[in-house]
Amino acid sequence: MEPIRTLFESKTVGASPVLSPELHYLYGGDLHFPEASDSRPYVIGNFVATLDGVVSYQIPGKSGGGEISSHDDGDRFVMGLLRASADAVMIASGTLQATPREHLWIPDSVSPIGTESYASYRRELGKSEMPLTVIVTSSGAVDLDRAVFRTPAVRALIITTERGRERLERSGVERLGTTEVSVMAAPHNRIEPLSILKSLRAKYGVHLLLHEGGPTLFGQFVAHGLVDEFFLTLAPQIAGRAAERPRPALIQGIDFLPETAPWLRIVSVKQRRDHLYLRYRSATARPLMPR
Repeated sequence: MEPIRTLFESKTVGASPVLSPELHYLYGGDLHFPEASDSRPYVIGNFVATLDGVVSYQIPGKSGGGEISSHDDGDRFVMGLLRASADAVMIASGTLQATPREHLWIPDSVSPIGTESYASYRRELGKSEMPLTVIVTSSGAVDLDRAVFRTPAVRALIITTERGRERLERSGVERLGTTEVSVMAAPHNRIEPLSILKSLRAKYGVHLLLHEGGPTLFGQFVAHGLVDEFFLTLAPQIAGRAAERPRPALIQGIDFLPETAPWLRIVSVKQRRDHLYLRYRSATARPLMPR
């Protein structure tokens, strides 16, 4: 893969971890994250979007990020690198449903280029072989025949409600040796983002959480001021929108007023061919109230 080029990088990023020479070369620099707090993981989000802000074409069989990025090697490498850095990768059940059944939320699934380097990097960080896959679903409507629940090396955690647990048990979740179910309260049929993070930190030792959406779940975390960094690949295409064919943006189901909208500070700008890889850090230190 042609290396990613760093156009700008803030000098105020953290001190560790440091990438291996090969990953450093491909990424165009180091990748540092601040330490997590004692109460919750440090949360980073990762998306790819078109120039007009679309993150999915919402077309059956063509609704993934690959159609947005044109399966760009640089975007896939960054996604793999972030997964390799994280203790856990979180997705909503809708994102699970929209992804090919064989997909695994591990570095190798998106970027085989760095397979050995990713594994060595995780060992140097003292992390488990693979990140924990976290699926959030209030209803428990999850297809348990997917590879993520039936691959021995991959641990999956389904966070759901009491109603969702009952549905999962009827589907045979207890027979899956690498899949665990965690039941949480869900006021207004939504599991509170902070409760999720506190549980992941206290019970599962998650220090760095990678949030891969979808836009509705991600929006809830942003609204509660619980996303610390945003990685965004900007793809050089325009998707457009129509009233009869709505297409999601980075955040769905929540809107802000000018006085409550989140502001971010730029950390780095990277480029490979016509794609840009942007990294931002939250500049808001309080929960945000959508209107």
